[in-house]
This record gives sequence, structure tokens and C-alpha cells, in this order.
Amino acid sequence: MRRLVAILFADMTGYTALMQENEQLAREKRRQLKDALDHGIKNFNGTTLQFYGDGSLSIFNSAIEAVNSALYIQQELLKAPKVDVRIGIHTGDVIIDDANIYGDGVNFASRIESLALPGSILVSEKVYDEIKNQEGISAIELGYFELKNIKQPARVYAINNSGIVVPSRNAIKGKTKPPANRLAVLPFVNMSADPENEYFSDGITEELLNSLTKVDGLQVTSRTSAFAFKGKNDDIRDIAVKLNVDKILEGSVRKSGNRVRITAQLINAADGYHIWSENYDRNLTDIFEVQDEISGIIATRLKENLAKPAKIQTVKPASHNIEAYTNYLKGLHYLNRYTPGDAKTAINYFEQAIRLDQNYALVYAVIAETYAYLGSTGQMSPPKAFDLVKEYSDRALQLDDTIAEAHVARASRLLYHDWKWKEAYAALQRAIGLNPGAVSAYKMLGFYYIAVGQKRDAVRALEEAAKIDPLNAGINHALGNMYMFTEQYEEAIAQAEKNLEINPNMRASLELKAWAIGMGGDWEAALPLFREVHRLTNHPLKGLMGLGYCLASLGKRDDAMECVQKIEEWQRAEPDVVLDGDLVGIWFALGNYDKVFYHIGRCRERRAAPVNFFLEYPAFEALKNDPRYWELKKNISTIQG
Repeated sequence: MRRLVAILFADMTGYTALMQENEQLAREKRRQLKDALDHGIKNFNGTTLQFYGDGSLSIFNSAIEAVNSALYIQQELLKAPKVDVRIGIHTGDVIIDDANIYGDGVNFASRIESLALPGSILVSEKVYDEIKNQEGISAIELGYFELKNIKQPARVYAINNSGIVVPSRNAIKGKTKPPANRLAVLPFVNMSADPENEYFSDGITEELLNSLTKVDGLQVTSRTSAFAFKGKNDDIRDIAVKLNVDKILEGSVRKSGNRVRITAQLINAADGYHIWSENYDRNLTDIFEVQDEISGIIATRLKENLAKPAKIQTVKPASHNIEAYTNYLKGLHYLNRYTPGDAKTAINYFEQAIRLDQNYALVYAVIAETYAYLGSTGQMSPPKAFDLVKEYSDRALQLDDTIAEAHVARASRLLYHDWKWKEAYAALQRAIGLNPGAVSAYKMLGFYYIAVGQKRDAVRALEEAAKIDPLNAGINHALGNMYMFTEQYEEAIAQAEKNLEINPNMRASLELKAWAIGMGGDWEAALPLFREVHRLTNHPLKGLMGLGYCLASLGKRDDAMECVQKIEEWQRAEPDVVLDGDLVGIWFALGNYDKVFYHIGRCRERRAAPVNFFLEYPAFEALKNDPRYWELKKNISTIQG
């Protein structure tokens, strides 16, 4: 019988050694353990499947009951004679056959328990999501751990109620894989008198990140996650837990005229120990040499722990024109604010850089990426935007075909506008080969896999990106989307909630959560979330697709038709905006397939959205019963390169 359960492993430490030293005390502790387990598991509606003398395997119908049972057990075992027990809890889908239990969830729970220290209760992220708002239960994050025979790093939490042992991260051993070298580069602090030089300190950080990602055997956390700590004063050890790294590079930049002082220090995250610290006083024209020097020192200090000898790639000066380089850094500063207005300001700086140095390959690549962002978000006419993407990415590749950003930009046009899946895939693979930390390539790769019907591969691509850049809201949102495609609705909700913890008004994540709840079967619960999404747009005609779909699914046809009418009104008011994809969803929920295929055809004609993406959503499964669906798929396949 297959069931979704909370699995609790409890294990007494030191039992075998105690039997050899004091058999009577060992037996007394064993009796006390069994009494605590019997009462604790029974009192919270659990079932013991296995009891093996110094431990047990139990299951519960809910994670909350499992954690409350664990708290009871640990508190009982504090009484004399005190019994040292480790407890690990996970929720998962299992098969129960007589007294046996099978499934990946069992192995996962066992690995969680192996990390625990005597007196502690460790739980998986799935369990934490269930208990985090429960009164009377408190937990803290310990970070990600590489567990033996578990593919993805596991995020682990410790219950920290009074009397419960909370292990430090560096005290945890357990059944983990050998440690890897993971490094985060925190934003270098601007120490210059002029706050306008902020762009320069950020730029130094960017360049070091780009250089270090090319060191074999070194895993470098991506920019977005590292920059989440900009301007904050968090403890290094807490940052390391959140970013799942064991080394952190931090520093400062002081710029005055044509002179610059860079201070850098490499810190061991577990104990805060400074591995090395250096000051660099240079002329601004030496900046690339400084970046190369710092990268080399880090790799040299780490190479004894790398799986293979570190191979350092010299930082290639992108431009010998310091003024062009300065304009590039200013543009990057604005681009990383992630708003359409700032992106357009960034383009102005990038264009100035090109006017000063017409062979500045990296700037052509970044302009192409910026236009791809504006075109794919509807802030610019897609045909115009993607023509510019092609122009600038082609120029970048002519000048230097080793720039990952240029291949990503080229792939964006091939994927989102030309619908040439194979060519897009080749460009993305080339980008990842050049820079394994290029998370934008993984994100696009996920949508490639959706377009060609390989949904599981899409999930794996985004899980890999989330491992590289764990605090990147865009990556977490895209991963939630991939979970939607594979009908993993609980996982999609968890991804949405991660982003909403950071920003409760993040509209895209709120909408993702609403879709996951609705597709999971509860459109009534999804309805207020869709209404809030619409409210957050601050526009009467926007943010209505999900709301219309939800209303139609609840049988509120008149209300759903009102959403259709408002979307059509928006389309008339702004003819350059393409809203056929929104109308496809609502007409589908209303059961009017003629309208559905009419608007899908319009999407195809105008290349407004890759039809292969949204037709893969489980919501549209019923369309496969209509012969027009297969005719459409056949027609689209003729476009693909």
C-alpha cells in the first residue's frame, strides 16, 4: 500500500559500548528508551514499524505529530538515567507491505537521522514547511548537506525548543559525501569618499566572480545569491549556511583618482578563521592584473582540497580603455537593479563603452542580454528587441566566442523568438561549458526541455541552477514552474513560499502558488490569491488570466467572461501588446476550444510566445483529445531548427 507519511528514525548512541562496560545500565536505558518510544509514538497517533533494541522506525500521518512525538521522546529521555538519542524526520511517499516499508523517503529520513547529535531532532525541508507556523515548535536552518546516495543537496533544520540539543554545522558528520570546495564572493564594500563609486566596487566583485568560476574543482555561488547580503552585517557563519558554502571571500575597494586599493580576505566559514588577507595598491590600469592575482591566490590556497589540480585561467582584459571599462561597470550596476527603466539606463552606459572601444566584446554580449530581457518581458516590441539581440550577440561572438553571456543571449532569440530548439540547446551547452556558474543558461535550458517534452530534465536543470544560486528569486520561481509541469504541486508551493518569505508582494510567486494550489485540486483556496495578484498589478485590466481561469473552473462563467472582456479591452488600448496567451487559458477553462485554437494560432503567427511551452502545462491535457492539437504540434515541428 502506497502512503504519504512522516517517517521518524530514532537511534540510541553508544549502546554497544555501554553493553560491554555496564550491561545492567545498558538494559535499563534500553527499557527507558522503549517506554518513551511506546508512549511518545502512540500518544501522537504514530505506528512503530520496526524496533531494533537501540532504535526504531515509526510513521505518522502528519509531520506535526511526528515532531511533537520527537519532542516528547527527547524530554522523557532527559530523566535519569539519561538516554542519548538522535532523531531524524522526513515526509515522503512510501510503500508499506506488512511490517516492511520501502521508498526513497525512508533512505532520506535515515540520512537526516545520521546527521543528528545525541539529544537533537533534525528535520528535512519538507517537514519544516509543515511545522514552521506551528505554535510550540521552533526550528532553525543548518543549511544544505550532501547526503550519501541522495542526488540533490538536502536542506536540513534543527528543532530548537527548550532542552533540545542544537548542533553546530561544523559538528555534524553523518553519512555525507566528501566535502567540495564551495566559495561565495560577497559584494566588496565601497570605501571611497564618493558614493558614486559604488558601481566600481560592485564591478570588482563581478569580475572576480567571473574569474573564479573558471577554476576547475571550485564551485562558486552565483551573483544574485551573494549580492543578497549587500549592505548587511550578517554573521559569516550564517551566510555560509544560507549559501551552502565552506569558504567566503570578502573585501573592500577604495578608489581615489587613478589609484585604487583593494583589500581581500578569504574566510573559513565553519569557524570564521581568516585563511589569508591581502592589500593591493595599484594604478587603475592594473585592475585586471589585480583580479588575476587574487583569483590565483584563492585557487592556490584551496588546491590541496580540490579533486584535481586547480587550473587557473588568466583574466583576459576585456578592454584596455579604462574609460570604456568604467562605463561598462556603471551599466552593469544599473542592469543588476532588475527594473526595465534601469535596464534602459544600463544600455546607455554600454553604448558609451562601445563608442570608446568598438572591439569591447563583453559589452556587446551584455547589451544583447539586456535587450533579451526587455523583449521577453514585454517592455519592448519582441521582433525589434530580438533583432537587436541577434545583432549584438553576433558581434560579440565575432570578436570573442569564449564569452558565455554572448551564447546565452544568442540562445534567447533562438528559443523565445525563432523556435529553433536544437540550435538553442547547442548555444546553451556552449555557455555552460564556458561558465558552469551561468545560471541564466540553466534557466533557459529548463524551458528548452519543456519545449521538447523532457519535463524531468527541465526539473533537473533548474535544481542544478538553484544549487549554484540558492537565493536567486528568478531561479527559484523557474524551478517552481518546472515542478508545475511535472505535477509536483507541493514542491511548487514550497518554491513560491521561499520567494514570498523574502518579498510577500512578489506577484509572480504569489501567482505560482495560486496555480499550484488550484491545479492540486482546490480552486476555492486559490481564488483569493488570484484576486490579490490582480490587485497588486494596480491596473484594472492586468493580471487577469489566472483569475479568469480560476473563476471558470469554479463554474463562475459570467465573472470569467468579464476577465476576457477586460483583457480584450487592454489589447485594443495597446495594440503592440500580445495577450493571446492569456485568452487561451481562460477560453480553455470555459470549454470553448474554437477560441482556444484561434488564439494559439495568433501566438504562432506573431511569435508572441513559444506555444510548445504553455501547451505542456498539465492544465491543457484535455486538448490532446482534439485533432487540432496534433495538427498544431506537427506545424510547429516544421519551424524547428
